[in-house]
Amino acid sequence: MTWFLNPPEQNLPMILADNGFDVWIANTRGTRFSRRHTSLDPSIPDFWDWSWDELVSFDIPAIFDFVYGQTGQKIDYVGHSLGTLIALASFSEGKLVNQMKSAALLSPIAYLSHMNTALGVVAAKAFVGEITTIFGLAEFDPKGEPVGNFLKSLCAHPGVDCYDLLSALTGKNCCLNSSTIDLFLMNEPQSTSTKNMVHLAQTVRDGILAKYNYGRPDYNVMHYGEATPPIYNLSNIPHDLPLFVSYGGQDALSDVGDVMLLLDSFKFHDVDKLSVQFIKDYAHADFIMGVNAKAIVYNQVVAFFKRQYS
Repeated sequence: MTWFLNPPEQNLPMILADNGFDVWIANTRGTRFSRRHTSLDPSIPDFWDWSWDELVSFDIPAIFDFVYGQTGQKIDYVGHSLGTLIALASFSEGKLVNQMKSAALLSPIAYLSHMNTALGVVAAKAFVGEITTIFGLAEFDPKGEPVGNFLKSLCAHPGVDCYDLLSALTGKNCCLNSSTIDLFLMNEPQSTSTKNMVHLAQTVRDGILAKYNYGRPDYNVMHYGEATPPIYNLSNIPHDLPLFVSYGGQDALSDVGDVMLLLDSFKFHDVDKLSVQFIKDYAHADFIMGVNAKAIVYNQVVAFFKRQYS
């Protein structure tokens, strides 16, 4: 749904469709569009027993299998934010790459240790394993009362200004239209699992890209056969996979320092297969809701995808 916040002539799926692409859009599990599990109800804790590891191992491969099965064509992937993290981690494990033509990553998140928003830093400290004892192994619903109270407590920290919650989380966006922001706030953010939030916070705190840490060596051994969680090695991503990366100078979640770390893991990538775009004034939400996103970003994405067919 995030991709449709901009009007039709200004959102990426419609622009791609107008350019002759067959467009498939996925919903992340836990959002209101993805709650119809075959046997588990969202009211049961087991429904929420997952982090972004499961999105990497199961969900995104299932989406690729489905689309590839329907079309028989290799896929051009585009992700924003969490959609880039799960793609990069999947590629690094050799998943998806045989079904893929290219990937465009907008405001890529892999490393998160430079994240500098006051709210983000406080939240990352708060989301330790203990939080699951407060919420249980449960839904993290940003619009629900428990999470509302949790956010209020974070916003009470000195230096955290939550007057403008979008900026407090994403950085200073340059190019948002107030009616699009209203549409965003009516529909987002959607629910996820508390475990996913804990895993993202681990990624911030530990400065590495690794599987979920159960917090005790014996638990990790039980799950992984080793005391520390296995690492996703991004330098394993095939060097000839065409990649387009676009990032913003004002982005607080996909901080320039972290994007530099990510680009460093591509240092052996085929030079002609990696395109990088830097947009000085853009923050995290501009990439999907910016009034000029079409002119600045989407036209570049379309051109990048078309080059794969020439």
